[in-house]
Parts: sequence; C-alpha cells; structure tokens
Amino acid sequence: MAKRSRVQTEQTINQIMDEALRQILTIGFETMSYTTLSEATGISRTGISHHFPRKNDFLIRLDSRIGNLFVAALNFSSQEALEASWMQAMQEEQYRAVLRLFFSLCGGTNNEITLFRAVSTARQQAIAELGLVGDRTINHLLGRTAVMLLSNFDVAKAA
Repeated sequence: MAKRSRVQTEQTINQIMDEALRQILTIGFETMSYTTLSEATGISRTGISHHFPRKNDFLIRLDSRIGNLFVAALNFSSQEALEASWMQAMQEEQYRAVLRLFFSLCGGTNNEITLFRAVSTARQQAIAELGLVGDRTINHLLGRTAVMLLSNFDVAKAA
C-alpha cells in the first residue's frame, strides 16, 4: 500500500474534524460515534480512530472552533444586546448543542477538557466589553439556559 502524503493526511484529518463538528452541533457529542463519522465521510472507523484514538480527542481539537462559533453569535455592545443575542442564538439548534455540551462537561473528571472555550471566551469578552455587569450577565444567561435545556422549555417562546 502506498504511503499517504502529509497533505493527504491533513485533508483526511480536516474532513473528519469538519464532520465531527457538524455532528456535534446537530446530533450531539453523545450520539456522534466512529460509525456515524465513518458513514458520513467514507473513511473507515479504523482510519478515524488512527487520528482520533479517543472520542474526547474531537472535543480537544475542536474546542476553539466551537468557542469561536458560539461567541460570533453574541453581541457584546451592551447588557441588553448580549442578552438578546444570547436568546436569539438559543433559538438555533447548533448553539443549544454547544451549551448542552458545556453542561454535560461541567463537573466531569476528564482533566484533558478543563476549559470549554465557548463559555470561557464569551465570559472573557463580556468582561472586557461590559466589566462586572458582563460577568453577571453571562452567569445569569447560563443559569437561564440550563433551566430551559433541562426542562425542554421552548426556547423560541422565551426570547
């Protein structure tokens, strides 16, 4: 069998990561599997596990992409704008998936996933733009979102 070039390997890894991100945001991290990734990419499960030996490796590699995606949906110009943009984002499944993932990681024992950038980056940006009001606003929104997600509350009606 011919050895793959570095470029081909990077293309394969990027294809896997793009699909993993799509699945994390649509079907959720818990539902995503080597099988679902293999079926979607045409790459064998063994090939995927060669690059990502543990499922958590996807989260480690995608953390900043997920964080940037989430923060891009938020408006930090004022407390009101932040709250409105957060609730608007919660109407879209991909942003709810990001926060479901955050809550599922809270209190976990996996030392490799100690910082989930989606929330920490949002908090840092809110503090930079709004000071302590931004920090309190993020805390309030996280609590409000947790209640909505846990109760399967209709987010669209809450906005």
